Amino acid sequence: MGIQLLGCLLTCLLYRPAITWLPVLAKHFQAEHKQGVTVLDWHWPFDHPFKFNSCRSSYNIEGCHLTADRELYSQADAVLIHHREIEEDLSNLPQEPRPSFQKWVWRNFESPAHTNRIPGLEDLFNVTLNYRQDADINMPYGSLVPRTKEREEFVPHKNRLVCWIVSNWNPEHKRTWYYMELRKFIRIHTYGDPFNKKVSLSEYRMIVASCKFYLSFENSVHKDYITEKLHNALKLGAVPVVMGPTRGNYEKFIPGDSFIHVDDFRSPRALAKHLLFLDENEEMYRKYFKWQRIHTVRINSFPIQNACNSCEYIRGHPENRMVTELYKWFWEE
Repeated sequence: MGIQLLGCLLTCLLYRPAITWLPVLAKHFQAEHKQGVTVLDWHWPFDHPFKFNSCRSSYNIEGCHLTADRELYSQADAVLIHHREIEEDLSNLPQEPRPSFQKWVWRNFESPAHTNRIPGLEDLFNVTLNYRQDADINMPYGSLVPRTKEREEFVPHKNRLVCWIVSNWNPEHKRTWYYMELRKFIRIHTYGDPFNKKVSLSEYRMIVASCKFYLSFENSVHKDYITEKLHNALKLGAVPVVMGPTRGNYEKFIPGDSFIHVDDFRSPRALAKHLLFLDENEEMYRKYFKWQRIHTVRINSFPIQNACNSCEYIRGHPENRMVTELYKWFWEE
């Protein structure tokens, strides 16, 4: 009996099965029970490195592993690719075969007018990350969020009527023409490189807060393209005078009585007349701040927040799909 037992033990120790189902099952088990999602940031947006903060502590998003280490490409559940950094011949995209489980995320926050239309992008990406409301991962520049407790509105002291801080001056832009006309009828305090008045971040905040009205003029007019120019004005206590998509489009994001749209006036002169009227009527001016009672402004943090949001989306959408009409969706609608 002892000899038989010893033989069984030796057989178990020396035998090596020829079949490979054990490691296959182990890999399958690991894949099914892998903790979290790995997102590889392939391009630093605008070539500016940033720190990978904890998605859990910063945005209450669990199970995210963010990395810029391209050696982890084959393990990444998703690859974030910033449009501005894509070469025309796509040579700086991943060249290795894409793992079947991996999703490529097209990330872009410029308007179509300022986004190069690169050939070869159709049927390349699985997910869109964009300011557009109908993007797979919608990431607006900012938003109004409900307050936990209602409060009275707060209007900072003002010593300027209309202000504009601009860095991108282009004579072909609609906003340039509008400004040139508007200044004929009302004084506009201007700042930024085109006016040889650089401002620091602290100066920017002080200037906007000191103005009754701020020209939140977008550099181009496109669906949902509403940038921090609007949200900064709201946050700092100025009434935004907006130029961008339609009033109806703005009202999908903020209350209609929180801003002034240039399209509501037949001419720059008519707008100037209205601003001067509001300057003399404090009660009517303060009505533009009613939104403060139940809302506060949130400015989204780029690019770390969209990386975390990508992670959350990938975890909740395991299905395999392709973005088949990127050009039509973004450039032609």
